[in-house]
Amino acid sequence: MRHKLFASAILSLSLPLSAQTTAPSVAVDIAPLHSLVSQVMEGAGKPDLLIPPEASPHQYSLRPSQAKALVDAQVVFWTSENLTPWLEKAMDNLAGSAYKVEMLDLEETISYSFREGATFEAHEHHDDHEGYEHHDSHEHHDSHEHHDSYEHHDDHEGHEHHEEHDDHEDHEEHDDHEDHDDHEGHEHHDDHEGHEHHDEHDDHEGHAHHDAHEGHDHHGQDPHAWLDPQNAIIWINKIKETLVTQDPANAALYKRNAAQATAKINTLMQSTQQSIDALGEIRFIVFHDAYQYFEKRFGISAAGAISLSDAAAPSPARIKEIRDTVKRLGVSCVFAEPQFNDKLVKSVFEGTNVATIAVIDPLGAHIATGSGHYQALIVNMLGSLTECK
Repeated sequence: MRHKLFASAILSLSLPLSAQTTAPSVAVDIAPLHSLVSQVMEGAGKPDLLIPPEASPHQYSLRPSQAKALVDAQVVFWTSENLTPWLEKAMDNLAGSAYKVEMLDLEETISYSFREGATFEAHEHHDDHEGYEHHDSHEHHDSHEHHDSYEHHDDHEGHEHHEEHDDHEDHEEHDDHEDHDDHEGHEHHDDHEGHEHHDEHDDHEGHAHHDAHEGHDHHGQDPHAWLDPQNAIIWINKIKETLVTQDPANAALYKRNAAQATAKINTLMQSTQQSIDALGEIRFIVFHDAYQYFEKRFGISAAGAISLSDAAAPSPARIKEIRDTVKRLGVSCVFAEPQFNDKLVKSVFEGTNVATIAVIDPLGAHIATGSGHYQALIVNMLGSLTECK
């Protein structure tokens, strides 16, 4: 008997912590956030992803398996109502008893208001300078002192320049819909070979995008906050705290994983900053205004955006302003996005000095989902900027 007990104890010690307990069922809205949750849960369980990265989160119809993930979820991590205006109702209907964490709503999250205008000029130089003092308390900001002048602005929830933020997230969906003809239907889905859920996305676009458009007044916080790696670190800490509370038996594992993930992202931020600094001045236009978090973290600035952050079709006046900016500043590089057909981008800059139409992707459409997705996304963002040089 003694030998059996001893053998049982040895076996128990040799098993990973995850094998001794059952992690809670976790659902996450978008792939970058899903990656952060996956890193913290490594060895304990795998979270379910609700929205594939090649689809627009602003408008999406859940597949049956994704709806079931919400039904089964004990914890839901989601980015923001500004990014997925349809998801809150889905959670109420399908995951009413789940513990929900809205990342952009966290006091610690560095957040910016939507930017206004095709070239952001009035807001980049004036609006983004006051407020958000609570961000100064994040010691990580010290490593990027030149960003302090931006990050503390974030806490101005009343900042009108946040209005463009919604444009970014929604732009991906709206361009898919409002510029439906310009994008040749949903050809952007074809770029993602083998993704059956694109068909569902198309069905969804037939109605859900109306909610996204009609409900957006372009005021509030830009939801693309994951593109600042400092926010990724802040969110990892919140993910850890939530999981430790919900699953104390795996607390040590979550804490260890969070520390490792934080160290990796800190290293990634440093190397990315060095590489961007080495590029020198970059003049570029983006398809829609979804990148201000990345810009402000690493000290770069887009010269303008064709579409609002919700990817709504640009007005003739906005297109003229963009074209004039290209000529005035000598912009030679424009970024398209894999979620959208580049026909509109090419038509806007026909006859200008734009020589490079590169691709930049805020969601990682062609990156494998899972723990490595977030870091690969930031690396790809750097690679896109390098193409502009």
